[in-house]
Amino acid sequence: MKESPLHKNDKLSSNKELSSLILLNDDVNTYLYVIKSLVEVCGHNSIQAEQCAIIVHFKGSCQVKLGNIETISSMSRSLRKRGLHSRVEL
Repeated sequence: MKESPLHKNDKLSSNKELSSLILLNDDVNTYLYVIKSLVEVCGHNSIQAEQCAIIVHFKGSCQVKLGNIETISSMSRSLRKRGLHSRVEL
């Protein structure tokens, strides 16, 4: 079976359908709380969550998840319910 190459209009190569979950820095929550929240809400492992927490601390924000708008929006709401600052970017 011959494989066909992906084109710009193919769904797999189109970034238009993907949204980013951005975690923002704050002066309230501890590293451990942020790490725990990323593990529970976003499904990160502890190392990935720790790296994101460090990036957020030093850079002010970090893309913590990429996915469809419904999933990313739900994760953003869950993080905000935990007192973390997040936003969704299309």
